[in-house]
Amino acid sequence: MTKVDRALALESAHIALANVDNPESLAAGVRTSLRWFAKQNPGRAVEVRVPPFLAVQIMGGTTHRRGTPPAVVEMSPQTWLELFTKKLIWEDAVSGGKILASGERSDLSELF
Repeated sequence: MTKVDRALALESAHIALANVDNPESLAAGVRTSLRWFAKQNPGRAVEVRVPPFLAVQIMGGTTHRRGTPPAVVEMSPQTWLELFTKKLIWEDAVSGGKILASGERSDLSELF
């Protein structure tokens, strides 16, 4: 992925945050940024869920194929976009109950 890809993902996320009442904009922002994030962190050890728009598997290690993965991280679209655009830090999101994280390697703070 190039710097251009990152810039496009960030722009899409910023547009979505500015239009959180627009479901199409919100969906596009989440999908674009989360797909970019997954490409930067390849693997299948942790599943990141941003319902209702997308779930991706990231990080090397344990390979997950079926059923519930060994680590799951779930958050709202707005929380995801705020993390991705650095308007929110991981620790604050977790302590504020905005992220549900379980399993080994579900602490993704180093990626934000």
